[in-house]
Amino acid sequence: MHQFTIGIEEEYQIIDVESRDLISHVSKIIEGGKAVLSENLKHEMHESMIEMETGICQNIQEARAELTNLRRHLINTAHEQGLRVSGGGTHPFSNWEHNTITDGERYNKIVDDMGDVARGNLIFGLHVHIGIPNREEGVRIQNVMRYFLPHVYALSTNSPFWIGRNTGFKSYRQEIFVKFPRTGIPSYFNSLAEFDSYVDLLVKTGTIDNAKKIWWDLRVHPFYPTIEFRICDMPLRIDETVCMAAIMQALVAKIYKLHQQNLSFRSYRRLLLNENKWRASKSGIEAHLIDFGKEESVPYPDLLKELLEFIDDVVDELGCREEVEYAWKILENGTGADRQLNVYKETGDLTKVVDYMISETEYGITHSEHA
Repeated sequence: MHQFTIGIEEEYQIIDVESRDLISHVSKIIEGGKAVLSENLKHEMHESMIEMETGICQNIQEARAELTNLRRHLINTAHEQGLRVSGGGTHPFSNWEHNTITDGERYNKIVDDMGDVARGNLIFGLHVHIGIPNREEGVRIQNVMRYFLPHVYALSTNSPFWIGRNTGFKSYRQEIFVKFPRTGIPSYFNSLAEFDSYVDLLVKTGTIDNAKKIWWDLRVHPFYPTIEFRICDMPLRIDETVCMAAIMQALVAKIYKLHQQNLSFRSYRRLLLNENKWRASKSGIEAHLIDFGKEESVPYPDLLKELLEFIDDVVDELGCREEVEYAWKILENGTGADRQLNVYKETGDLTKVVDYMISETEYGITHSEHA
């Protein structure tokens, strides 16, 4: 079997311990952590955000070990600087107008191009790279994988609040990001040549300088031999990140296996797939998603069961069964959004929600039970 390597990028919120608001102190954390984390930490568009990335991991156990080690160092570095870091797709009450944009050529150009759409894009995601045999096969996998994106996305929903408001969505992050151009579920491409022609046209016309400015929910990476999942909210617990990465790896392996057998999976139009994405954004794991084959709405747990059955014949070969089946634990406990909403329902205090998010981010790192 092809080696379906894994690389994980997590975008963390930087939190002030007194106000629980976001604070623009990314430089303090990068400077404090440079002895251990210099290759793994990166600036993002806002100075209240920090990205942490693993190297290329050969399997999900290696990914978990590296992610746990990196998250431990990041949390310790934040504590040493009198700060905290947290998961979550949005901050519950911080206002983007009060958050500083990182000074850099790339970010200055994006803000010049998009103004307040860029400044207001104060959101935090999980990006997972899975190694692919080649770009041609990557486009074929991308076409099929589009169907499963809302199913994975529902498990990750973790952004119910925005600027102090309960949005009514389990994932409001995607409703913010959709203001960017070239986002959402990608279109179907007949071939790698058609995909490359699309990118070349955008570059030739000065629309983009390279394909990294295609911010779809899933993309064949322009520089790495990977397919990159970008649809998920940043989770809270490390177990949740590992579970989603394991499911993504297994889906890529399964679709590749079908292609090797001259089999495939029916492709549906983007406008239909967007209906399921909307439902997942609104209701998370409580959604009824559309089974386009049956032409009926189906409760999410039933569709998750079907998804896990679909990948069942590859998870043992990949060694990721335990990590994949953590999805049932997410259904039992609720997603990050469900748990944030529960804390707010109990306390009516968004600072308590932030405290919970920090505690969950540190779960399994500094403690194994809630304080």
